[in-house]
Amino acid sequence: MNTPLPPRRGAFVRDDLEAMPDDGRRYEIVDGMLLVSAPPGRLHQRAVGQLLVPLHDACPPELEVLVAPFDVVLANDTVFEPDVPVAGRSKLTDRDLPGAPELAVEVLSPSTRQIDLHVKRERLAQSGCPSYWVIDPCARPDEASLVAWQLTEGNRYEQIAEVAGDKEFHATLPYPVTVVPAALVR
Repeated sequence: MNTPLPPRRGAFVRDDLEAMPDDGRRYEIVDGMLLVSAPPGRLHQRAVGQLLVPLHDACPPELEVLVAPFDVVLANDTVFEPDVPVAGRSKLTDRDLPGAPELAVEVLSPSTRQIDLHVKRERLAQSGCPSYWVIDPCARPDEASLVAWQLTEGNRYEQIAEVAGDKEFHATLPYPVTVVPAALVR
């Protein structure tokens, strides 16, 4: 069932998200442009759920691991819902995170792949998000992969890791944690 969007003039802003239909889709905005994603599939959700375990277990008390939907407000015209944001507890409100998280993780879906790999990565870097990870769950555990970037001077990301299958990724930011891509989809 398609739910019509509210009539629109000009760029989308944060307040416009409250008028979006509650239809299971994800509504985000980047630089005033509305991004609408289909609900995630089973493999995507499995990867998100399995990733929460090591992130939560290793999380220091001053940080909190969250799961979408939870708004990350980079600007009035740029509001994302990373699959897994990690942020300082003191920066969080009950409604959102005003500013960049310490870590943003996206699990790729066919409908979000290009946005996650390019648009979100660029905007998160510009906002000063220290770490960005992208997980490709794939249908076979030996093909699941994780790519991690770390912020460098000039708010640019440098790729620091690319692992697949049973290879371990030993993160240091935002805190030490080990993630195995294949374990996220088994």
